Amino acid sequence: MKKIVAGLFLSLVLVGCSNMTSREKSALVGAGAGALVGTVITGDSKGALIGAGVGALGGAATDNYKKKGNVLGN
Repeated sequence: MKKIVAGLFLSLVLVGCSNMTSREKSALVGAGAGALVGTVITGDSKGALIGAGVGALGGAATDNYKKKGNVLGN
């Protein structure tokens, strides 16, 4: 299962993100990272899906936080 999630993540990255907004990019990175962490922690696809959802929301929220003028890691 880990190989499938990693392959899916890599294929999404290789497709290209040039026409995406910064929020979409942040959500995609968060979803990928969350899926990988969820898979490592639980070892099954349910954990990967939950991690992807949480990561996507976290990535979008982080982008929103940065756009409001708050500095996060800069």
